[in-house]
Amino acid sequence: MFAPSTHLTTRRPSPTTVLYTASTARPLKTLASRLLFLLTLLVRLVLGISVLLLALAKARQTIRKNDVYEWEDAVLATRAGGWAMRLASRLDARVVVPACLGVGYAVLRRGYTEESLLVLRGLGIQTASSSSTYLSTATTRFIPTTLIQDIFIHEAFRGFEVRFYLAVVVEGEAEVVVVFPVRVIFVLLSINFAPFPPRPPQRTPRPRPLLASDLAW
Repeated sequence: MFAPSTHLTTRRPSPTTVLYTASTARPLKTLASRLLFLLTLLVRLVLGISVLLLALAKARQTIRKNDVYEWEDAVLATRAGGWAMRLASRLDARVVVPACLGVGYAVLRRGYTEESLLVLRGLGIQTASSSSTYLSTATTRFIPTTLIQDIFIHEAFRGFEVRFYLAVVVEGEAEVVVVFPVRVIFVLLSINFAPFPPRPPQRTPRPRPLLASDLAW
């Protein structure tokens, strides 16, 4: 099964925090990727406006023939509104409604998955997973250090594949909390599990070897 490539970024907002973000979105590093991103936004915007105009025109012709607002006349009087009125008059409502719902969902659907892990030294960790559409916010959860019993890397079978995942054992919960549940393979292969550099050990100076001059009286 085809899986989109995942990009892992690491940020240090402060000396005591580290943010790991795994995303399937293409990094906007080149001019071509930026132009493609702008083109995708433009297509989404045009499709979204067209769906709204078509739904408004069909509702005006079928449901709300007498109850009309002034802003509707102003919108439908434009060139795009006239195109929507002509198209709505040719199509049946049983075709317009599913088409508008399908195109609207495709426009509002997030085309990538983004998950993050925020490590706060001495406080805990916070996980976040993006939603499937732009209408809802990301799902976040904070686990304080006092409730973390253990953190381990486990393995699970999916079909004929062995997948590794990072799990957190939380006190008082029967199930573990899986970090990066979607992009788990890539993250476990790329993440650095030592987010804060260890303190260098203090070296004790070696004793100076005893010389013959030290024994001379």
